[in-house]
Amino acid sequence: MSSYHPTKAVILAAGFGSRLRPLTDLRPKPLVEVNGTPILHNALRNLEAVGVQEVTIVVGYRKDAIQYACGSRFGGLEVNYVETNVFDKTGSAYSLWLARETLLQGDCYLLEGDVFFEEDALRYLMISDATEVVAVAPFSELMEGSAVLLSDTGYITGFRMKQTAANLVESGPRLFKTMNLLRLSVKALKSTIVPALDDLIGSGATQAYTEELLSYLVERRGLQLAAARCDDLRWYEIDTKEDLRIAEGIFASGRDRQDRRMIAGASVG
Repeated sequence: MSSYHPTKAVILAAGFGSRLRPLTDLRPKPLVEVNGTPILHNALRNLEAVGVQEVTIVVGYRKDAIQYACGSRFGGLEVNYVETNVFDKTGSAYSLWLARETLLQGDCYLLEGDVFFEEDALRYLMISDATEVVAVAPFSELMEGSAVLLSDTGYITGFRMKQTAANLVESGPRLFKTMNLLRLSVKALKSTIVPALDDLIGSGATQAYTEELLSYLVERRGLQLAAARCDDLRWYEIDTKEDLRIAEGIFASGRDRQDRRMIAGASVG
């Protein structure tokens, strides 16, 4: 069992969500609902369930709506906000840099505010013996976005940006989708990740994405980033209305996985 049980988390929730319009015309993407539950509320409940006590949310587009929906306390969580007014001109790495004070205070989880996932994804991150861990799942033909390659020992060896179903070729290496859920140690944050963020933003690369930063650190700076395989878990990253439809289908049943397996077995029999 890992000794890394972060009590802090950072959620990046500043973006437009332009591909979800008109759903995001009046509300930010993290408040879009999956079967009646806002994406952000699902994340906060799951973080509280695994022992997190304090969450910093980076907000931008319609920030007042997020602050109203989550408040300064959400359940047992203390909720703090970091605001950006340039969310339409910057990438996720800039949002992460804005939360650097929290990152330097201790081990923490890092989440993107558009992922709907079940609690066990965080538990898989918790139980990894590695100090830096990212949740991944097999890259399917329905997905698009950043993917990673894994070594035989379960560490990320490289990133592939902007992947689609067309990149899934039988003869190629197996691709895994990053779920945008990570557990990071304060040691790596202080020695490697935050200094690299400072350099990145200081150089003017304010439109960079977090995956680009991690790719650089893994491939050029020797960051050891382990993969927590979440093949059997329910989750989905929601960027479009089609993504939302798929996510609602995945989470339509309130039954747990064991019940679903029993039903599947009965239908086969």
